[in-house]
Amino acid sequence: MPVLSALENVEYPLLLDGRPAAERRRRAAEALAAVGLAGRLGHRPDQLSGGERQRVAIARAVVHAPLALLADEPTGNLDSATAAEILDLLEGLCRERGTTIVVATHDPALVARSPRRIALHDGRIERDERGAAA
Repeated sequence: MPVLSALENVEYPLLLDGRPAAERRRRAAEALAAVGLAGRLGHRPDQLSGGERQRVAIARAVVHAPLALLADEPTGNLDSATAAEILDLLEGLCRERGTTIVVATHDPALVARSPRRIALHDGRIERDERGAAA
């Protein structure tokens, strides 16, 4: 949300959930630190790079510590270096928190790094493959 700081953007879902202010701020700050944005808490989206905005969105998505996360083209608008950082971050969530991440993408680099790939065509499973990382 453009008028909110990074901290407020990540805190917002916890506000809707009725969490106390101190808990919201602590958890939002922890989520932003986990995505490498501890120093950007007060910055609004127009003061952040595309990769930083994407990290804020990921922090907002994981602040509730979900068991599963659905991501639609999480690297779609990013340069290759920033996209690789986002992929590293998502892989870290899988490893460290046990979060299952389902990604819809056309990005061959993201597909290549995925431990399991399910290709759909016209709404039907065309292939179901496991990569070396699975």
